[in-house]
Amino acid sequence: MIDAGFWISASAILFLIVLSAFFSGSETALTAASRGKLRSLSSRGRAGAELALKITEDSERLIGSVLLGNNLVNILATSLATALLSRTFGESGVLLATLVMTLLILIFAEVLPKTYAITNSEKAASFVARPISVVVAVFAPFVSAVRVLVRVVLRVFGVKANPDDPILAVREEIVGTLQIGHSEGVVEKDDRDRVLGALDLSDRTVEEIMLHRSEIEMIDADAEPDAILSQCLQSHYTRLPVFKNDPENIVGLVHAKDLLRAMDKLTRGPEASADAVKKFDILEVAKQPYFVPDTTPLNHQMRQFMRGRTHFALVVDEYGALRGLITLEDILEEIVGEITDEFDVTTELPVEETGDGGFIVDGAMTIRDLNRAQEWNLPDEVANTVAGLVIHEARTIPTEGQVFSFHGFRFEVVNRKENRVTRLKIFPQSN
Repeated sequence: MIDAGFWISASAILFLIVLSAFFSGSETALTAASRGKLRSLSSRGRAGAELALKITEDSERLIGSVLLGNNLVNILATSLATALLSRTFGESGVLLATLVMTLLILIFAEVLPKTYAITNSEKAASFVARPISVVVAVFAPFVSAVRVLVRVVLRVFGVKANPDDPILAVREEIVGTLQIGHSEGVVEKDDRDRVLGALDLSDRTVEEIMLHRSEIEMIDADAEPDAILSQCLQSHYTRLPVFKNDPENIVGLVHAKDLLRAMDKLTRGPEASADAVKKFDILEVAKQPYFVPDTTPLNHQMRQFMRGRTHFALVVDEYGALRGLITLEDILEEIVGEITDEFDVTTELPVEETGDGGFIVDGAMTIRDLNRAQEWNLPDEVANTVAGLVIHEARTIPTEGQVFSFHGFRFEVVNRKENRVTRLKIFPQSN
């Protein structure tokens, strides 16, 4: 029977669908909007853009509040529709309400507002910022209560959650979306690797990507000036550490430009003489070395490089012993891949495929690089390099020709130099 109550309930359902569309569109607009564009709008006096920037700083609280509001209005609208259509059409009203509300919510409360929000994200974010800020403030206690409740329930089932870990974080969603997009051919491998590399910087340390001290090219402070100049000219690097007496005793860092300027002054300047060149002290042009702990996260180290306007740091362990060196380029390569220029030494491909289904790999190659190159999933928690992983699993330093099987792969030691495994042949094992 259609009466005044029917129209009141129908109007309430319509209003709730509009609210659902508002919440859905607001979530998409505020998460998709460019912070750079919002900042530009804010500098031009758009109050909504400034407020949008403020509420998106705490993304977890924002998303939690919007999801809570959206689910609340959707459930209420569906309940009202079920009661209304059941009273009007009897038992078939439940099925009818399910079909009608599914279509209405899908089209008018999800697809339509989200499509508009993606197309006009900054404009929509500025428009909805004020009402959404009120929603966030009202629902903040409920969102906090939900987080506590979820952790209590997890603890009952034996799952311990870190109180500092966000439950409503979107990082895992981004990673999962990229993996699915790549498997479906929508996202290119290089694009996926760049985004994942940027996300992983906070979870990785300088120790994992540093150049080991055995491979560092250094200058002996006591060497003859001619020898030092020749070494710098022949080197492929523009910055070289300077040691005195012992390679562990790094006393400075020389930039090739500083050295050439000093030599030019001694050979072509007003006080140029052969004796001046012979008496030249490399430490006069050397800068103070910059040391960092081997446990420093990569994202923190990148900020330190940019803040200190330097690109080069020496890595030391907890006892102050030299472990290796790291550059800003090393960190950037974790995001964009290998960076080379005309002075870099050309090397063969890091992974060489053999005709029998195996792959020849340099023992010093990092497990992360191998996984990225071959789409493998070798663990990198216990070792940084492929050789390190084999030694860890074998519990000994293997000899040439030894074969090991673990983690779904067969590893054959091809070459060993002293105590280092230099080349390995890896066979993926079929399940």
